[in-house]
Amino acid sequence: MEIAITRASISDATTILALQKLAYRSEAELYNDFNIEPLLQTLEQLEQQFDDHIILKAVINDKIVGSVRAIERDGTCYIGKLMVSPECQNHGIGKLLMRQIEALQPHSRFELFTGFKSERNIALYQKLGYQIYCERVISPEFSLIYLEKNRSS
Repeated sequence: MEIAITRASISDATTILALQKLAYRSEAELYNDFNIEPLLQTLEQLEQQFDDHIILKAVINDKIVGSVRAIERDGTCYIGKLMVSPECQNHGIGKLLMRQIEALQPHSRFELFTGFKSERNIALYQKLGYQIYCERVISPEFSLIYLEKNRSS
């Protein structure tokens, strides 16, 4: 299985959004909340992100099976929307996307977040050198875990 990681173009937006809604369904189920931002994002909102984000795609046999986004602000690269199609998970695609998005950023610090119950996500990020530095309580039932990585990690 050959995986190509390349920069996505705006013509990929519809496919990436469909993948996003599929991939984030398991997160919504985990928290019993189908009003999470990845499921509510519109095509127009995603298309606007092409103006200021780096958006990568993972492709196998001409099919987009993964994606990740990043934006730089004040020397920090904020990484978000890492997703892999459910049938392609656990094959290293998420790890490849993360390594490539980091390689494209000349910054010394990376930051991302995930939900507190998302143990597989947290484990992946920690394997990639990210460390938990903050927990933000959103409600009594939900909090976000923030992780960071310095270039030297």
